Amino acid sequence: MAQKLKTYQTSLGFFDQAIAAPSMKAALEAWGADSNLFHQGAARESDDPDVVAATMAKPGVVLKRPVGSTGPFREHAELPAKLGVAGKPMKAPRKPEGRKPKNDAARPVDEAAERKAALAYARERKSREREQAKEEAARQKERERRQQAIDKAQAALDRAEAEHSERAAAVRAATEALEKKSQAEEDRWSKEKERLATALKRARS
Repeated sequence: MAQKLKTYQTSLGFFDQAIAAPSMKAALEAWGADSNLFHQGAARESDDPDVVAATMAKPGVVLKRPVGSTGPFREHAELPAKLGVAGKPMKAPRKPEGRKPKNDAARPVDEAAERKAALAYARERKSREREQAKEEAARQKERERRQQAIDKAQAALDRAEAEHSERAAAVRAATEALEKKSQAEEDRWSKEKERLATALKRARS
């Protein structure tokens, strides 16, 4: 069963913001607030019929209007026309906001519309969750593909390094064998040369 939605309102930066959400926590998440604006008195539940109607028409969507204005909330709002010192908006004097008297006869509660808005919010949330899951699956697949490529390249490097070590060892062994042969030849020649020189000396005497 879809949760009943309520309309919440706050002011952040250059805009007043409103949203139809199932809870204050959901509203804070949608606004991207990093603190509890409700506890700070910077956010509240709204019962303004116009604001409620606008948010219920687009449940889960943050609607905005220039801060200090009394115009309608929209999904895309213009910046305030007048900015004060250091880029801060100049707020128009507001009358103290009291709760508007409810006129149940003029504006009867449309339970069907509320249920429809709640269902639309739930669908939107599920759609976002599916999209996030799809994106995470794509990222995971990319991470696995990259890891496979890394493993393949590492394996090729390890094989090449092992082959190089084997060949280098064979070359060193061959070099050592040649050096032994060369030394043996030098020793043989030294003895042979000495023997022949002695024979030549005897022949001359």
